Amino acid sequence: MTITHLVTHSGGFHADELLSSVILTLLFPDARIIRTRDADWITPAPDRVIYDVGRDHDPARLIFDHHQKNPPLRADGQPFSSFGLIWQQFGQDYLRALAVPEDDVASIHAGFDADFVLPIDLVDNGALSPEGPLADLSLPLLLESLKPVFDDRDPEAEDRAFDCALTIARAFVEAALARKAAKRRAEGVVLQAIAAAGTGAVLELPMGMPFRGAIDKAGADHLLFVVSPRDTDWCVTGIRRDAEGFALRADLPEAWAGLTDAALEAASGVPGARFCHNARFIAVAADRDAALRLAHLAVAEAQPAP
Repeated sequence: MTITHLVTHSGGFHADELLSSVILTLLFPDARIIRTRDADWITPAPDRVIYDVGRDHDPARLIFDHHQKNPPLRADGQPFSSFGLIWQQFGQDYLRALAVPEDDVASIHAGFDADFVLPIDLVDNGALSPEGPLADLSLPLLLESLKPVFDDRDPEAEDRAFDCALTIARAFVEAALARKAAKRRAEGVVLQAIAAAGTGAVLELPMGMPFRGAIDKAGADHLLFVVSPRDTDWCVTGIRRDAEGFALRADLPEAWAGLTDAALEAASGVPGARFCHNARFIAVAADRDAALRLAHLAVAEAQPAP
């Protein structure tokens, strides 16, 4: 199969066909994007993938639309956009093209679908509305904000804007997937560190890395703080209580809040203590020993002896 054209609709663009184009242009790098509603182009043929246009969904004929009377639905009844349909069909091949290890492909494919693709599908279908003061900063609205303004009458303005938005959309997709792949790589390291920590409340890691998922997977509810090196110093970091929100399992001591250098050394009694954030979720020390001492002092305050 030689795909020479990627066909989607002309006019104003949305996040779903932009993000679909991210997937397809990597898999078919020599194919040309055609933005049109011309009947000849949106009719299935062996040389093209058609998406978000055509009013049909038939993966065997490489047409992926969701605007027809009986649109395709997920197994749980939630609607697809073209992005969800393209991800379902091509997502695992896309991950392989990004050199994701084969053992991780299925889990990352499913995780990205749940965390990234599904919200795009729901917003595109009007089943989810971004709300609150950050609504305009949601990814679908940010991408759509790159469309030309209403009185830009240049006939090529839409296509130029689409090309610009595609570059930005690609960066978001690749960054989100890189983070998921990194979490998978980190998980094994964190699980080993949890085993080494035993029943202690301080988890020591060899470098800064994602740790929350592995802590939850291990059921390590006894852990309160993480200690890890940075470029020239060491950090003591609190662990969030829940996946959402900022509440911690334990805060650093209130007496340390906002202190630096000599003031923090005096308050903590730890030479090499350098900084404690006002919000008491992170502290910095000059070396490993100082960081561990701060962490254990914080544990002692959070869990006073009976």
